[in-house]
Parts: sequence; structure tokens; C-alpha cells
Amino acid sequence: MYEIGNIYVIAAVAVVGGALFGFDISSMSAIISTEAYLCYYNQGPLYLATDGKCSGPSTDVQGGITAVMPGGSWLGSLCSGYISDKLGRKRAIQIGSVIWCIGSIIVCASTSIGMLIGGRLINGLSVGICSAQVPVYITEIAPPSKRGRLVGCQQWAITWGILIMFYISYGCSFIDGTAAFRVPWVLQMLPAIFLFCAMLFLPESPRWLARQGRWDEAQHILAITHANGDHDSPFVHKELSEIREVVEFEQANADVTYWELFKPKMLNRTHIGIFTQIWSQLTGMNVMMYYITYVFTMAGLGDSVLLPSSITYIINVIMTIPALIYVDRWGLRPTLLIGAILMMIFMFANGGLFAQYGTTPLPNKFPSAAESIAVSGPPAKAIIACTYLFVTSYAPTWGPVSWIYPSELYPLRVRGKLVALTTSAKWAFNFALAYFVPPAFENIRWQVYIVFRVFCAAMFIHVLFLFPETSQKPLEVSEDIFDDTTPGSIKGLGTPAWKTRVGNAGRGEDEENAAGAESVSSEKEAKCESEDPKFENGRGRVMVGEKRRMRIWISELWKLFSCGVERV
Repeated sequence: MYEIGNIYVIAAVAVVGGALFGFDISSMSAIISTEAYLCYYNQGPLYLATDGKCSGPSTDVQGGITAVMPGGSWLGSLCSGYISDKLGRKRAIQIGSVIWCIGSIIVCASTSIGMLIGGRLINGLSVGICSAQVPVYITEIAPPSKRGRLVGCQQWAITWGILIMFYISYGCSFIDGTAAFRVPWVLQMLPAIFLFCAMLFLPESPRWLARQGRWDEAQHILAITHANGDHDSPFVHKELSEIREVVEFEQANADVTYWELFKPKMLNRTHIGIFTQIWSQLTGMNVMMYYITYVFTMAGLGDSVLLPSSITYIINVIMTIPALIYVDRWGLRPTLLIGAILMMIFMFANGGLFAQYGTTPLPNKFPSAAESIAVSGPPAKAIIACTYLFVTSYAPTWGPVSWIYPSELYPLRVRGKLVALTTSAKWAFNFALAYFVPPAFENIRWQVYIVFRVFCAAMFIHVLFLFPETSQKPLEVSEDIFDDTTPGSIKGLGTPAWKTRVGNAGRGEDEENAAGAESVSSEKEAKCESEDPKFENGRGRVMVGEKRRMRIWISELWKLFSCGVERV
């Protein structure tokens, strides 16, 4: 069967698995405020609100309907490591797409809240498998210089899934009857069907093939993806040699168990990966994704809430693009640190605005009890603006990096299980937030924003002291960061996080394409490096401290674009 070798096409197909999560988010967030949904799944008086709308599910039940999907994702991500290690990364993703179709059929045909919850639980199993194994698959098949941006495409696919399904749901909201929500729920099967079929033409992970002893196939995959089919490419032989060393070492040891992930040698990496995913949820972005219609209703938008809410998703799509282009150059640490600071500021601003200008709404003014504050006038516009700015801060930082970072931390032997474990932590907290945010808005109101502001401050401190830089380092070389036997390292941690830098850019696309001869592009690269204060002695290794990196970030943006494309 024909195999696609273009690494960008491979990533574009694989990240459709991420789009499934995006489809699920907006298929719920855009529908929960529609009259058809509220009346069909109504649990309260038929006309509770003054505008004639049904009350819909109770606050707790709606939280459960929303949260059951990430609950299923938690279970699916835990199982995905075993499935992926046994059957391969490619088959694991295909299994996830089949499960998604089954869940979507049940959701679409649901006649009760219980049936709806059951279908969303099955959908969650699919999202858990795909969200854990798509980053592993791309990480293991992509060359080091492109790995960050390609894995980051997972987040971009999620944002596209959110946006596309939101507008589908918005358009269907004008349909009378249950078709207003059943049509979007049946259409969300289409990307899963495409994913299953397209994966048939994608190669398996060369590193997984190597673990199975299928060396000829592994070399062939490396050749078609990294060297335009040249099996004699020096880069291919170098990659294969590094993989062979790792695999032979791992085969000399016992098979990995989950218990091994918490032994002293792996504990630090396990903790970093888990907290990367936990913090990505505790930023408060889920409030903006699942319940954005609640926030904007409280800000006085009323029946016109859907279109302004969609702007949030458009911003999410557009602002993820800079991370895909520059994340390998910026480094993962600075990206996370800057994102945490900005999100903390906008969460604090929103909390202050709701606290200062919010009033208790009149009885039955809003359909949901979670919409517990009313703000109008200029403060309401400021809340909407801060919400947009918050999403602008999250999209190029914690959004994509939370998928990139964990997949770069671990050796091949434990990667499948550890990425599955870290992703399960993401879904556990996603479940908790999806369930508890509606009751939190009802009971502690504006203090919800202050809680998330504290989380943003805590994640900044955590990243600053304990999260090392792994960007642009070959997967087999990243091990050295966590070696606590080298001079200057910290027992149990390895190299201090604040001393780590972006990896060697010399292992770039020229080497990957076996273009060792002098060329115009290499001359331009040398010129750029000689002019770039971040490079010393032409070695291409970033030698500047993080404070200096942040100071020159804006002033050198054009130079990073014009001179850095060849290195990225």
C-alpha cells in the first residue's frame, strides 16, 4: 500500500484526532443555551425564565453532562499506553476513531439525559486515546528541528475543531425541533471516518517498529520522512544508530511497568509531565471554552451571545499560529512563563470587574442558575475584552506547549505509558472543572476568577524552578538533562531548570536532508548567525540567559523571521 512520506501531510492527518476534542467542546458549548436543547432535556418548570425559555438540565446535571466526556477521556488515555505499545501508534489512533463514531451515534440518537451521558462517555474514551497517542506518534516520526511545531499542530487542530463545530451548531440552532442539536452531533462523525481511512496511508512510528525488531521498516520510514527516500542518507543512519543504542539498552532491561514511572530516576520527569497537563487545565481556559456563553450572558449579551462567543474561538485559532512557527526558537520554558503571567493579569482583571460592578440578577432573568452575576455598560465590555485577551494569551503558550512538552521528556521505553499517564491527569482535571464550574459560578460567583488567578501565579513559580528546556534536542539526547550524576546537577532533578537552554540548532534541516555541501542557504544562515547576538562562535547554540532572551524577543522579531526560517 502507498505510504505518505511528507512529514507535514502526516502531521496534518494525525492531528485530526485532536480536532475530535474540539468538535466535542463546541458541540456542547454552542448548544447548551439553545431552546431546543433546554426544552428536550428540561428538568425544571417548563417556563422558568421570563423570556419563555425552558430551564433545561439542572446546574449539577449540566455539569455532569459536560464533564462525562473528559471523565471518559481520563480512562481512555490510561488505556492508550497499553494499546499503543502492543498494537502500534497508528492502530491506536484508528481504534480511537472507531470508538468516536460509536459514541456519536449514541449521542445523536439519545432520547434521555442518561443516554446522552453514555454516548459522551464513549466519545471521551476516543478523545483520551487520540489525545495521548497523536503527540507520541508525531514526536517519534518528526525530525528534531520540526518536532515542536508539528506536535503543536495538535492544539491548532483542536482550535479548528472548536471553531468549525461552533458555527455548524450555530447554523443548526435556527432549525426547529431536535434537529437543532442532532444534526451537529451526527456531523461530528465525519472527521473520525476521515481519520480512520487516511491513517491507512500513513507510516508507522519508526521508533515503535525498532522496538519490535523491524529494523528494515524503521529505516525505510526514516528515509521517506527525513531524506526524500534516500536510504543511504547520513542523517538517516545517524538517527537509526541512536535509536538502535536506546532500543538495545532497553531490551537489556525488564519491560516497563507503571510502578517504574514513580521510581527516583523517573519521578521528576513524571511529575513535570503530569503538572504540565494539570496546569494547562487550571489556567481557567475551560471556563472560556465550555461555558463562554454563561460568561457573556452575565456580561449582558443575552440572546446575541453565540456570535460574540465565536470570536473567542477565532482568536484561539489565529493566535495558535505564532507558536507553531516560533515555538522551537522561543523555547518551551519562556513560552510557558510568559503565558502564565499574562493569563494571571486578565483573570485578576475579570474577577475585579465582576466584584466591583456585578449585581445579583433579578429572579428568572437568566435561564441558568450558574449565570449568577449581572454586569452592564462599559464594565461589561471590559469583561468581554479581557476574556478575548485571556484567550490571546493562552493560545500561543500553554495551549500548544502542553501537548509538545510531555512528549519530549521521556525515553522510548516508557514514552507510551508516561504520555498516557500525563494526558490522563489532564482529563481528570478537565472533568473536575467541567463539573464544578457551573456550581462554582452559582455559589462563589466572581471569586471563581480569583481562584484561577492564584493557579496562574503558582504555575509560573513551578515552571521557573523545575521545568527544564527540551526544545530542539533529539529525543535520545534529552536524557542528559535529567542525569543527576553530572557536575552542577541537583540530586533527583538533574540539570537545574534555569540553566537549560534551547538545543543545538546545528542539527537542523540541512543535516536532515543530507545537504552537506556549501550552499546559498547555508551562507545566509552563517550571515544571520554572525549578526545574531544570541549565537556565539557560529556554533548555533543558544547561549543567552532567559532574561536577555525576553528583552530582545520583540526587538528581534523581524530578524527571527527573515534569518531564522532556514534554521527552524
